[in-house]
Amino acid sequence: MRSHYCGLVDETLIGQTVTLCGWADTRRDHGKLIFIDLRDHEGIVQCVAEPENEAAFKPAEGVRYEYCLRIVGKVQARPASQVNENLRSGKIEVIADSVEILNAAAPLPFMLDDSVGEDTRLRYRYLDIRRPDMQRKLRMRTRLVSALRHYLDDKGFQDIETPILTKATPEGARDYLVPSRVHPGEFFALPQSPQLFKQLLMMAGMDRYYQIARCFRDEDLRADRQPEFTQLDMEFAFVGERDVQDFVEGMIRSIFKQVVDVDLVAEFPRLTYAEAMRRYGSDKPDLRIELELVDVADAVKSCDFKVFSGPANDIGGRVAALRVPSGAELTRKQLDDYGVYVQKCGAKGLAWIRIDDLDKGREGLTSPIVKFLGDDAIKAIFAAVGAQTGDVIFFGAGPYKTVSDFLGALRLKVARDLGLVANAWRPLWIVDFPMFEYDFDAKRYVALHHPFTAPKVDDVSDLRANAAISVSRGYDMVLNGNEIGGGSIRIHRPEMQSTVFELLGIGAEEAEAKFGFLLDALKYGAPPHGGIAFGIDRIAALMAGTESIRDVIAFPKTASAQCLLTSAPSSVPEAQLQELHVRVVKPVKS
Repeated sequence: MRSHYCGLVDETLIGQTVTLCGWADTRRDHGKLIFIDLRDHEGIVQCVAEPENEAAFKPAEGVRYEYCLRIVGKVQARPASQVNENLRSGKIEVIADSVEILNAAAPLPFMLDDSVGEDTRLRYRYLDIRRPDMQRKLRMRTRLVSALRHYLDDKGFQDIETPILTKATPEGARDYLVPSRVHPGEFFALPQSPQLFKQLLMMAGMDRYYQIARCFRDEDLRADRQPEFTQLDMEFAFVGERDVQDFVEGMIRSIFKQVVDVDLVAEFPRLTYAEAMRRYGSDKPDLRIELELVDVADAVKSCDFKVFSGPANDIGGRVAALRVPSGAELTRKQLDDYGVYVQKCGAKGLAWIRIDDLDKGREGLTSPIVKFLGDDAIKAIFAAVGAQTGDVIFFGAGPYKTVSDFLGALRLKVARDLGLVANAWRPLWIVDFPMFEYDFDAKRYVALHHPFTAPKVDDVSDLRANAAISVSRGYDMVLNGNEIGGGSIRIHRPEMQSTVFELLGIGAEEAEAKFGFLLDALKYGAPPHGGIAFGIDRIAALMAGTESIRDVIAFPKTASAQCLLTSAPSSVPEAQLQELHVRVVKPVKS
């Protein structure tokens, strides 16, 4: 139906007849001439209908916004005064020989170039995706996936599909369950990841596997989570941590160069989990921000301010400071607002010192806490953080993790508010994660990554004796404060896997019921293996320069896990429920 794309028509085609299809982006009736800006996914071209050509002019009179059109015409140069240097087609126009209305458009619920609420965009997603910005984002995602496939195919990886209907296994989130019609009372689960299947493929001798995998998790949502998402899933046989990391680091550098022409650093820096939490208060630190947390417990152990001295003398406590250069520009209201912010992140409050003039000593300080601190304590704090006139120093005191978490969140917010985030790409690896976290409510350990991650120790008795301080062989790739990939070296010996299950409170009977097939497979010469999974949605969002992964998913769900376009989820007829041996019990109103 067409010979060229609208946005690709340029001065090289002057004198030629072209056939174009697209949507009427604008229509301007100048009486003797009608101008139609015709748009497709490549861009816009200006078409002109002249009154002496009835086959073009008469249909053009009836064209309205977003009509779907087919225009045949000759390309000619625009008058010099009308050249638009911002468009590839800006030096030419198409003089229409015919204008065909392929389909009229009813008045749209919103203008495609206007700001509109996200609910409306999702309700009419097919219109939203027509917008050039959405076209750019989704086509960039396509290039990303294509680049990944080509890279891995060239490196000898096997693209292997794994089941969507599988067994419910605990992997950290709720499963989506699918009732079985032919097995009454039994359920499939949609996979949270292909984790166990990709390990089985290594045991099957496939050596190098990958898959662009759909994954499903029934969990509370936010900007970077969806109930169904896409990841690049990978697994390697006979590898250690650096084998996996070095390979995928090269892959990520390659696709960023190919897709968005970005040169990432030649070697990604590595931080241990402990160091990342100590310096940045996060296991996915944004290295574009130079602000760091500094431990100042030694400076306040003997002070009379119990809010500081208590945690400073507690083996599980932390007193840390965050120095913000030029933070003295912040108003008292802004400082108080930061206090409210960190309370939402688990803090009881936020202490601070504003340094108006360092040379004036106490007289040059503004703070609600200085009166509780001695001169030696203040001097030691300022020396530790490198304080300067014009700074604000924020403090956190309390349990180590709580302080790290809320100061880490404050670090990000203050940097964004004050424009302290560099315009750069800063990748890194986080390594040496704790093997377990202790859940005080459940009174048992939980896996920090997942229960198939190998510990750094090879001896089962060593792991049992030192579970609280054991370190895993897990690793995460972080980019600009976002975890874009996570993986580990897996457990490949059955006795170690059984021990980890035991430490996680999964008894032998439960382990056999849920993971018997894996434990069996580990008995038959399972090779050492490891892998990683990358979030396609998150990488695409970073490349596209958008905060929400919903902007790079064609038909996403809302924050309440609904599809506004199709009104899903929805009820089903009772007869269908009976076929599935399911009865719906409506919640009791409180």
